[in-house]
Amino acid sequence: MGDPFNNSSSSSSSRVFNRTSQGHVTFGNLEDIDVTADRSPVLRIMISVVYILVCAIGLVGNSLVLFIMRVKHSKQSTTINVFIINLAVTDLQFVLTLPFWAVDTALDFSWPFGDAMCKIILSVTVMNMYASVFFLTAMSITRYCSVASAAKNSVRAPASCSVKWVCAFLWVVATVATAPTSIFSTVTNVAGEKLCLLKFPAGQYWLAFYHLQKILVAFILPMLILSVFYLLLLRFVRKRNFNNIHSKHRIHVTKSITVVVLSFFLCWMPNHAITFWGVLVKLNVIHWDEAYYIVHTYVFPVTVCLAHTNSCLNPFIYCLTRRALRMKLKNCLSNIAPWLLKKSFQKSRRRP
Repeated sequence: MGDPFNNSSSSSSSRVFNRTSQGHVTFGNLEDIDVTADRSPVLRIMISVVYILVCAIGLVGNSLVLFIMRVKHSKQSTTINVFIINLAVTDLQFVLTLPFWAVDTALDFSWPFGDAMCKIILSVTVMNMYASVFFLTAMSITRYCSVASAAKNSVRAPASCSVKWVCAFLWVVATVATAPTSIFSTVTNVAGEKLCLLKFPAGQYWLAFYHLQKILVAFILPMLILSVFYLLLLRFVRKRNFNNIHSKHRIHVTKSITVVVLSFFLCWMPNHAITFWGVLVKLNVIHWDEAYYIVHTYVFPVTVCLAHTNSCLNPFIYCLTRRALRMKLKNCLSNIAPWLLKKSFQKSRRRP
């Protein structure tokens, strides 16, 4: 299926729950519980459109961030800026996979691009999901350390070479976490349709532990680290600021931190919550019933869209909320706008 966050292996022939002649609901085997089937194309078309919109906004937003940071902001290669550049790169790669998932979703999760592209697109999607979360987490730690060290004048900012090593390490960890996806992703024939999904040799149990790893590494631990370091930052700022000028700065920091934590939590929590429900079903902790089917068919795709939007929100949250970068963007746009107007005027003059 075209769900980049919750693919499963499927070996039976039923993609939807069936009703017996007595009207009772029956379900297929547990290896099929993540294969979504929606007889109405409306939801699928809406999700495909959202994917394309998120892709377009993410391309523009993250490309602007890279342009500002590399061209207009190149002399200020601070630790946080290096992380912002890496975050923009990973979000840019992430949104570039969305057109493939849009087509897959529009075709009722029938994968038309072949086995090799299934492995590549699924692996790139998952790897950049991990990398994006890791860089967000690293930025929270860096932000606290930079503010604390600047106030105490006792700790030097990390050298640019050490920051690059940290970034390389995070990319390696993201690649290792993606290894199961790269190994077990494949195109599988289910009910006469080719689906791009994960096919583990031990069926639902391996898949359950795979999803547990994803929930722990890509959500619970990063959320804890984000919360702890931003709470420490708030506590530090509140203790250090007493006058009115600093009070305004404290309010700004509080608002930006609230936006960062809430956006991460609200974008990812629904997806991981339903994924965890699926894990409990796979491990036979709770029963698979019609409620799960309905939520997974109609609600889960919406949570995937919400998770994707985090990649186009990041450049606005982490760059446009910073005054220095806002000024760079304003100058950049003010230079581009006259050039575009001039080109448009020249074209209009050429017309007979």
